[in-house]
Amino acid sequence: MATRVLEVFADVMCPFAHIGLARVAARRDELGADVVLAVKAWPLELINGRALDPDFVAEEIDVLRAGVAPDLFVGFDAAAFPTTTLPALDLAHAAALVDAATGERVSLALRRALWEEGRDVADPEVLAEIAAAHGVDVDPERDRAGMLAEWEDGRARGVRGSPEFVLDGAAWFCPSLNVRRVDGELLVDVDATTMASFLAAVFPV
Repeated sequence: MATRVLEVFADVMCPFAHIGLARVAARRDELGADVVLAVKAWPLELINGRALDPDFVAEEIDVLRAGVAPDLFVGFDAAAFPTTTLPALDLAHAAALVDAATGERVSLALRRALWEEGRDVADPEVLAEIAAAHGVDVDPERDRAGMLAEWEDGRARGVRGSPEFVLDGAAWFCPSLNVRRVDGELLVDVDATTMASFLAAVFPV
């Protein structure tokens, strides 16, 4: 059976995408399934017209760590939060040009660096280290154009936000979590029903 490709439109700075990718990769590895994650750019700072606010993200992380993901975000440091996501997304695009497996490894490595190691993934030295570790060469002009083309492809296909998973024409927006605000308070809990149907579709018995 051919390798199945699960596309994921996501931003490196999106904590909800980090949870979704981590959970799917863990389930894939547990099952030994032949599925590769093709992570595509969904640059929130371009969509919103500004970079994400570290204090706003810190609020999200506090809620996530307290409830649905106590095992993640162990190294999050608001003081080291990147001012831009675009160079990291450029690197992810360059990695995907090497092959699908390298693209997945670099996309996950970027998120581990940010969320679990507290590193600034807008820092050229951090990005150069990750690129070198995975044998990736970045061409700034090529990869910025390619990254933006991924975003435009997602927009044309009706992607709703970060993260959106796409497989065989079916799409799931943030399938693992139910995120909402009630009277200004951020509430997040596991969407077990949607997550179960999503995983069953990706990893059929």
